[in-house]
Amino acid sequence: MGAKMKTHKGILKRMRTTRKGKVVRHKAGRSHLLSNKSSKRKRRLRSRAEVKQRQAKTYSRLIGG
Repeated sequence: MGAKMKTHKGILKRMRTTRKGKVVRHKAGRSHLLSNKSSKRKRRLRSRAEVKQRQAKTYSRLIGG
């Protein structure tokens, strides 16, 4: 008998799945040194990004979806 696969907690904290099953992540570069970044750039970094299809397959398996 095969054991259940455990959720990868590191990935779970960084990614999440949408209702349609897409894996989304936060964009990098929004944590510090924000004073020299333009408002436009910071605004773009606020939005979420969809994970590429090849990686999404791996991540969704690790998340448990």
